[in-house]
Amino acid sequence: MSAILPFVYVGLGSMLGGVSRYGMTLITQNYAALSIPFGTLVSNVAGCLLIGLIAGLGGATQLMSTEMRLLLATGFCGGFTTMSSFIYELGQFVQDKEYFYASSYFIATMAGAALAFLLGLVISELMLR
Repeated sequence: MSAILPFVYVGLGSMLGGVSRYGMTLITQNYAALSIPFGTLVSNVAGCLLIGLIAGLGGATQLMSTEMRLLLATGFCGGFTTMSSFIYELGQFVQDKEYFYASSYFIATMAGAALAFLLGLVISELMLR
């Protein structure tokens, strides 16, 4: 693999992930049951599910090449999930003294992301049986 190609795979995946995250924000902006940013929440949880699938399939089989993992895990999931937006939105809740929403958003994101990653590993294991 050429020295530049890994950067191309990561860059392309990041672009697609970032555009997808923005689309998720637009799609979910009118569906808030609580006043939490569902676009970022859904992106972070879905991205963790996807990276769990990638980790499970990529680690246990030869189904994914190094290039595909760079494109999907490092690039797409890196661009689709967003710690910086999560922290910014969490900070806004704290600044506005909306502690219930801040704690709900924090717990939903962290627990949801961890559970989604584990679910991705389980699904990939089931797929390989």
